Amino acid sequence: MKKITFAALAALTITACSSGPKFQVTGDVSGADGKMLYLEASGLEGIVPLDSVKLKGEGTFSFKQARPESPEFYRLRIDDKVINFSVDSIETVQIKAPYMDFSTDYTVEGSENSNKIKELTLKQIRLQKNADDLLAALRGNKIGHDVFEDSLATLLGKYKEDVKVNYIFAAPNTAAAYFALFQKLNNYLIFDPLNNKDDVKCFAAVATSLNNTFPNAVRSKNLYNIVIKGMKNTRQPQAKALEIPQDKIVETGIIDIALRDVKGNVRKLTDLKGKVVLLDFSVFQSPAGAPHNLMLRELYNTYASQGLEIYQVSLDADEHYWKTSAANLPWVCVRDGNGVYSTNVAVYNVRQLPSIFLINRNNELKLRGEDIKDLEAAVKSLL
Repeated sequence: MKKITFAALAALTITACSSGPKFQVTGDVSGADGKMLYLEASGLEGIVPLDSVKLKGEGTFSFKQARPESPEFYRLRIDDKVINFSVDSIETVQIKAPYMDFSTDYTVEGSENSNKIKELTLKQIRLQKNADDLLAALRGNKIGHDVFEDSLATLLGKYKEDVKVNYIFAAPNTAAAYFALFQKLNNYLIFDPLNNKDDVKCFAAVATSLNNTFPNAVRSKNLYNIVIKGMKNTRQPQAKALEIPQDKIVETGIIDIALRDVKGNVRKLTDLKGKVVLLDFSVFQSPAGAPHNLMLRELYNTYASQGLEIYQVSLDADEHYWKTSAANLPWVCVRDGNGVYSTNVAVYNVRQLPSIFLINRNNELKLRGEDIKDLEAAVKSLL
């Protein structure tokens, strides 16, 4: 068995002194004769290699490592295939898997949390496949943009409700609940702790449980900080009468928006009079962000030359992330630092994100997303 990068291992904060208690991972990988199997730690700062072995014959292996002081996450990797598991006490975890379906067809004994992590992994794989199928249908003109976004929102909503009820709130003190918080769709967090107040509650439940049991753990402190920032970002302001300055209401009745773009320039919605404007409220740092912007880009590429403009209002809590994501978009991208509690969201009665409105060439609000059956047809009718 070959040790890898001793310096990296020594710097890894999640492991205890090498002379202390150990945990052991054993098992076999069938059909993997001659392949390298790696044991890696999934730390907050990334993946750290711990050990490796070249598999022979029946593919048996055995790794032994210092027991972490609090629940931690590890993974077995062969080529680009990965099995995630957790260790939360002195234990022996046994993992058996075939090489071909290494990441999905494995079994775990000795760790109930690791079995829950497998369940979550398989659910996430199915969710990603369903989302990819929807995107393929959109690109193949089998469904419209409105059906795509509604279907994606439904998929995501059902997934979150299942995971929230059965994995997070059911046992917030477990490693599986923590793992669930950081699953991704389209490489974005499914549960958004910075922009969604309901998702903040999920993070808070796990943070409270973890902090009560392991108050000095690095993960406890990190999760607590995420929750504090999320609560600050999504805190509902004190109720007060909504006052709209008269100079914000132009003669057509549309309410103006004036926000800064990525270069710091103030961009006014009413300055786009003469164009058909798609007004969009969205969060870039969400699972729906990337496919939503892909849909907008396809519309823009097709109809910009005919007079379509997009005025996109980001409600992202992370300004730097928004600037990086929006830097190369060809339309007007602005950000409202007040997020979902901004005056702009209130006056346009934004009920969900992303949310779309169509404005004609005379600055008149003609349609909102829920009233649009075919977005492309609606845009063409106004051009």
